[in-house]
Amino acid sequence: MTDLLLPLLDWIRAHPDQAGWVVFAMALAESLAIVGVLIPGVVILIGAGTLIGAGVLNFWTMCAWAVAGAVVGDGLSYWLGHHFDYLTARFRWFRLHPDHLEKGERFFRKYGALGVAAGRFFGPLRAIVPLIAGLLHMPPHKFYLANVLSALVWAPAYLAPGMALGEAAHQGGLQVLLWPAAGLTIFVTGWLVVVGIRKRRRRSGPPPD
Repeated sequence: MTDLLLPLLDWIRAHPDQAGWVVFAMALAESLAIVGVLIPGVVILIGAGTLIGAGVLNFWTMCAWAVAGAVVGDGLSYWLGHHFDYLTARFRWFRLHPDHLEKGERFFRKYGALGVAAGRFFGPLRAIVPLIAGLLHMPPHKFYLANVLSALVWAPAYLAPGMALGEAAHQGGLQVLLWPAAGLTIFVTGWLVVVGIRKRRRRSGPPPD
């Protein structure tokens, strides 16, 4: 799949005015239920970041397209789970990988809205947790708040590594370390929040009857 995406990056370089739609589509696919597990859209996002660092693309424009795609992708997953929960059991992918659905449900039940936000940064959970939120009828206002806020962090964090590479190739210098450092800081902060909440819940134990 990655080999198929590399020519797309070459096309983006040749047609920068159309890059926004590609970034939007890849961010949407990366966040969409099931599809996000199968399509490594992150390759395109990192590649777009490389072109940003090289001065071919504009950061704020690409970031806006990525945020929009991520919000729409998660929103569609939530909508599918909320309105078509009976279809989930019929999806062949879930029958072949029941552990993904179970892990996603455990993760969401434990962390709720925070799980929707944090799940965006963790592999297969990214494409499952919004669907689970819909299946379990999470209130829409809570879901979309977590959806939008996490997308605002996710987009620059995923563009940052590519930007560092592109800037390094373009001009070099210590300043290229700023973007990966920012992305790493965002990731570590989110992880520490999740770990801290988990430890706090373990110490508090189960609620009294």
